[in-house]
Amino acid sequence: MRLRDRTTLVTGGGTGIGRAIAAAFVAEGARVAIASRDAARLERSARELDPSGKQVRALTMDVTDRASIARGVEALVASWGTIDILVNNAGISGITTLSDADESLWHQIIATNLTGMYLVSKAVAARMKDHAHGRVINLSSVLGRFGVPGYAAYCASKHGVIGLTRSLALELAPRGITVNALCPGWVETAMAEQGIANGARAMGISEAEFRKQAEAAVPLKRFIEPAEVGALAVYVASDEAAGMTGQALNLCGGATMD
Repeated sequence: MRLRDRTTLVTGGGTGIGRAIAAAFVAEGARVAIASRDAARLERSARELDPSGKQVRALTMDVTDRASIARGVEALVASWGTIDILVNNAGISGITTLSDADESLWHQIIATNLTGMYLVSKAVAARMKDHAHGRVINLSSVLGRFGVPGYAAYCASKHGVIGLTRSLALELAPRGITVNALCPGWVETAMAEQGIANGARAMGISEAEFRKQAEAAVPLKRFIEPAEVGALAVYVASDEAAGMTGQALNLCGGATMD
């Protein structure tokens, strides 16, 4: 129970990696608010994660909207008194190339993955107590380590997450709040399925063949399970990692070793 009674906000917490992190935190005794724009999905996930309704609550929030963030943070503080841990997981992906006539997806990805992370961190840090186990965990990606053709916005946003992490780590260090990033590779999520479909279509091959090639490019020859990301997040949030800040931790089967 390494996170007993610590209040956590997980953005994008209703599905995928965010949900896995929320589940891992609940298992370690934390109280967890899962946030996203999809209220119905959040409510289902909250009930599944905690049928008692005591440890998990759904919090409707749009990370691209300052007013929505402020309402969510204030509601959480009103219910639970403080926020000890922030997991910035909300994110979207998609193909953005130089030949795109429509640049709206570029702006949407940057606004969600990077600017939204800054805005949520700003709102939550103001409500965190000094020298009281404060943690900020930002979800980057191995695509924050290297580029992939066609994913300019996603790569730019995830590289930006690492820079943001390092800057905030220095800014919040005097308050005893640590800030670290996680950089997963391929993870068994719906976003990965979307990436496989997009990649297969671009290469003119089947999704099964694309996945086979993706796995072959990973030294451990497999995708990461969401629960593995959850376990790493628990460690980073725990007292055991109190001396770690400003770091970007790869969890990618050896796909990158930066």
